[in-house]
Formats: sequence, structure tokens, C-alpha cells
Amino acid sequence: MPFDHRFPYPLYLVLSENDCRAPWLWVAEQAILGGVDIIQLREKSLSRVDLVARAEALKRLTDRYDIPLVINDYADVAAEVGAWGVHVGRHDACPLAIRELYGDKLRIGWSVEALEQLHSNQLEAVDYLGISPVFSTPTKTDTVTEWGLAGIRRIREETDLPLVAIGNMNETTAPSAYLAGANSIAVVSAICRQDNPQQASQTLKKLLLHERETR
Repeated sequence: MPFDHRFPYPLYLVLSENDCRAPWLWVAEQAILGGVDIIQLREKSLSRVDLVARAEALKRLTDRYDIPLVINDYADVAAEVGAWGVHVGRHDACPLAIRELYGDKLRIGWSVEALEQLHSNQLEAVDYLGISPVFSTPTKTDTVTEWGLAGIRRIREETDLPLVAIGNMNETTAPSAYLAGANSIAVVSAICRQDNPQQASQTLKKLLLHERETR
């Protein structure tokens, strides 16, 4: 199993209120108790005031458990609430621009939607790459390429940056994505839409750790 000390977070939760069957902050805590290593807050439709309030509430929770918090898209909000990092897509703020503004204050994740991105100078500012999506999913419809496991392997050959696989990751697909070269598995529905998010997180984490130990 690929383990990278630069990104020691095998189970990565991507969280939004709309994706949760139960109250979102409760889901976040249950997921942490079940073994989630890092959480990204992805809210696309909130006002800035509401997004900051939600991010601050989640930051209080993640601080309590010493879990890194990532904010999707909004580097200014990530910096304001003291988040660990920000995650941006190909058509969002450029990683180099974020690095110029915030220096080492924020870690930067960048979603890879085309192979040409792997030859961009933007990688100079990137701490990890999100492979998005590995498999198509209704929780994220604004993407171009469905990478599949072969895509993970191809990207792994092209870069030594930590890779986070996202897109229909669940008990069946997550171990395969991990073995294909991902360092981390990002999960939405497989935790957020479950009746018992703590148990769902425990099951996924055990699967990932088993793959690491047996490889």
C-alpha cells in the first residue's frame, strides 16, 4: 500500500449538509470517531457569512480531535478560520496564486481532471492531488474525465505527489483505488448517507489499513 508521510490521512471525508442524512456536524463527529483522518467542507451554495460560520463550527470540532480541516474552493475562508488547507479545482483559483497570497499558511489540494495538468507549473504550489472522479457519482457532476483505476495508475506514474481518489468510493471500490496507487480515499455518500456513519467509517478504515498491511 502506498503510504506517504507528507499526507498521512488514508480516509478523507468530503462533507456538505446536503449530502448528509443526519445533522451534518453530528455526522462529522461520528465519522471522526470511526476513523476519518481529515475532513473537507464542500459547500457550494452558502453565502460567505454562512460558510464562515459553518467552517468555524467544524473547525472547533476538528480541533478537539486534532483532525485537519480543508475548505473547498475558498482560500480566504480557509485562512480566516485557520483551516489546515484549501482544495481547488482546475477552474478555481490557481494554486500558485493561492501560495503567493498565503505562503505556507495553507496546504493546497488540486483536482486533476486532465493529464495536461500534470505538466503545469501550478504543481509547484500543490501539496496533494485529487483524482476526480475515479468513478462518476451524483455528488459531483461538474467534471470531465472518469479516470477509473487505470487513470490512478497512470497519474501515479507521472507524479510523486500524494494522490487522493474521489468519486464513488465505497467498501467495494476504495481498496482497489488504494492498491492502484492512491495515498488516500475521499468518501462522501459511503459515510454521509449511512444510518451509522461511525460504523461506516470504521469499516472503510479497516479495509484500507488491511490493504496497507498485506501489500
